[in-house]
Amino acid sequence: MARPLRIVYPGAFYHITSRGNERRRVFLSKRDREQFLSYLESANRRYGARIHCYALMDNHYHLLVETRDANLSSIMHHINASYTIYFNRKRKRYGHLFQGRYKAILVDKDSYAVELSRYIHLNPVRAGVKEKLTDSLTSSLNAYLHPRKKPDYLTTEFILSYFGKTEPAQVRRYRSFVMDAVEEEFDSPLKETIAQTLLGSPDFVSWVVVNFIESNRHPDIPATSALCPRPTIEKIKEETEHVVGKEARDARSISLYLAHRYSGQNLKEIAAYFGDIGPSAVSQNARRIEKRQQEDRDLRRTVETIVDLITRPDRETRVGR
Repeated sequence: MARPLRIVYPGAFYHITSRGNERRRVFLSKRDREQFLSYLESANRRYGARIHCYALMDNHYHLLVETRDANLSSIMHHINASYTIYFNRKRKRYGHLFQGRYKAILVDKDSYAVELSRYIHLNPVRAGVKEKLTDSLTSSLNAYLHPRKKPDYLTTEFILSYFGKTEPAQVRRYRSFVMDAVEEEFDSPLKETIAQTLLGSPDFVSWVVVNFIESNRHPDIPATSALCPRPTIEKIKEETEHVVGKEARDARSISLYLAHRYSGQNLKEIAAYFGDIGPSAVSQNARRIEKRQQEDRDLRRTVETIVDLITRPDRETRVGR
């Protein structure tokens, strides 16, 4: 199974889902739901997890979680492992309760947190159990509509802050925001997720890619390739000629070398693009350029300059959000 891409940093927002193995039910009783919520509480207390929203369906759950520290894996291991142990002991069963790894989508909180909160809170409606819409053992909606009943581990202030300055106005407007959609079909904001990993504005996606993904590409994590597509041979040739000059002696050999390393094309395809060269000559050229870089500092710097141009998008790195 391909590894999921996990992007972690302090203050990150995630939409989390985890389903029962073979889509089997993971909540069979009121006590099960209470126990699961107790693990949300201990995750808040022990790991600083800010739980903004939850929905506990029969065979899966949704969470909107903020990590004060870059510790998503610790939070989720605590929640899922603790609940699995409880569930297995109670039913005298063994093995996995949840299906594979949990799914975590990094969220641009300013653009999508409010919409996701409504999506999560309306999950009982989507599942055909409208009567449980405000059941606190089903979702966190009741805490949003009745702030005095809010458990300490649940954070509602951030979402509600978008609906006014006073608590009564916030609650009234949020109620309308959610309830007005009960009888309507609305598109899930998750449909806009990029590479099953990111949900946010173009600026947010660019910031994440530049700061967390470009320098950490891994062949076993498909999302990194989807978010950082490989440069074409045309792009490599263009940038090489821009840096060293179209007529420079090394322009062709450097272009061949970088196409071999970064384009993702095989030797035959690279040879066909450049023409008058065989596949074996492409790999021989790559070895020559590698060796020359070890001895020629100027060549090494030139190659590094071109690599930066072909692997980084045309945008500036932003720090902090």
